Amino acid sequence: MAWVPLESNPEVMTKFLHKLGVPKKWSILDVYGLESDLLAIVPRPVLAVILLYPVPSKTEKIEEEKEEIKDSKNDAPDSIYHMKQCISNACGTIALLHSVANNLDVIQLENGFLKKFLDETKGLSYAERGERLENAQDIIDTHMESAQEGQTEAPAEDMEVYHHFIAFVHKDSSLYELDGRKSAPINHGSTTPETLLDDAARVCKEYMERDPNEVRFTVVALAATSE
Repeated sequence: MAWVPLESNPEVMTKFLHKLGVPKKWSILDVYGLESDLLAIVPRPVLAVILLYPVPSKTEKIEEEKEEIKDSKNDAPDSIYHMKQCISNACGTIALLHSVANNLDVIQLENGFLKKFLDETKGLSYAERGERLENAQDIIDTHMESAQEGQTEAPAEDMEVYHHFIAFVHKDSSLYELDGRKSAPINHGSTTPETLLDDAARVCKEYMERDPNEVRFTVVALAATSE
């Protein structure tokens, strides 16, 4: 099963979240750079950071993932909502769901299909949540609608996409990387709600340093909309 990928476009992603029942006070905003002066202009509070990065070749990717999971202090609390990516090109939507689902103490979701989906999948495993998403028709329809709204022409569903979205969230004083292709959340050390953006930027820089000649990285944040 494959979806048309979501464009890394804050406007498209924000509209998608609002259709899912996220209140208008929260939006996806551009992070224009990872230096402290550019991070400082992002409105606070920041609830999650999403990185879009180019995917290396398959063999390189498998080795890299093995290393990361081995190195991770896998002490992820049960309170973390982590979902398996079972659908090709769904990584943008999964990164957004990870961002919202792990901030329900702050985001007052409106009654609707996302709230129902998260309530129903709360006690399920990583793999079961991913399987449920394959049949969540309301979320699929909203994704498809949003995927057609970008500035670039949406690629075909079966076209291989060489970019991947991951989310960074704060949970129990730690910074966690959530990736639907990795079997466990990755703990990147301590953070606080106030320093989440700066700490996530540090990890994003590490991703960029793996391929210094690559420029196709995008960072956005789920943050309070500046009035």
